[in-house]
Amino acid sequence: MNTHLTTALRLAAAGVPVMPLSAEKRPVANCPACTNLACDGRPNMKTPGPCTCLAPCHAWAATTTDPDTLTAPAWASAWRQAGAVAYHPGGAGLTVVDLDHADAIAWARRELPATRTVPTTRGEHWIYLGAMPSANGVRSGIDVKSVMQYARWLGSGTGTMTVLPDVVRRLVVKEETTSPRGGVVSSPPDRAAWDHRVATGCRHTERYVRTGLERGLALVRARRESGAGSQAFGVAQFIAKQHANCPGPCGLDVLGQQLITTAVSMGVPEPYAARAVANGLAGAA
Repeated sequence: MNTHLTTALRLAAAGVPVMPLSAEKRPVANCPACTNLACDGRPNMKTPGPCTCLAPCHAWAATTTDPDTLTAPAWASAWRQAGAVAYHPGGAGLTVVDLDHADAIAWARRELPATRTVPTTRGEHWIYLGAMPSANGVRSGIDVKSVMQYARWLGSGTGTMTVLPDVVRRLVVKEETTSPRGGVVSSPPDRAAWDHRVATGCRHTERYVRTGLERGLALVRARRESGAGSQAFGVAQFIAKQHANCPGPCGLDVLGQQLITTAVSMGVPEPYAARAVANGLAGAA
């Protein structure tokens, strides 16, 4: 039997949902019926759909503890390609603080309670008992992997697992991406488009500003699953830096409102989106 499958079955028996990773340490590619969510996803994904595919598609959403599924013919090709095993921390009631470099590890040793640790290629995984929302880049070189993410299985590690502390929870500002009914929390109306009538002191051409804005809005729209609010903050900060040397006014409030509207259209609550954009515009001042 494939050694990765053997590991997966052992983890599954312990209640840890697992799946195969390719030799490139990425999820095995979706089958043609599921590519680009053509199947509308799976019931436990953010956008529930009717997918009944038997293959290990959809990354973390495909993880399972069912040995019959793991050994089914539909998974055989994936196990032949496997270079590692991944698991769903949130599905096992766990949170992984992924520390990617020495500075991140030093920070964790100062600020976080000790817990079970697993060495990685570049740093360490600190594993806590308890699940929470996931987020990448919460600090330099630090990701939080729990709900709706997978982590690579690198062994059992050492140390006693500690209950998930508030200091880790505070690393992630929860960003609700859909309302309980599946719609956005609010949808502010679009305001006037940017032009030099609202930016009489801007040094840039209208084409330059509009092109930059559209590229930024595209980045926000690309965050369909999560992170649209954080992306709006980054775009707002970049826009503010572009106009730092203008005598002003530059109509940044109009650009900011378009960012807020786009973030809300992706499901970000309007107060969160407005705060993120305001902070981004002010942070570069």
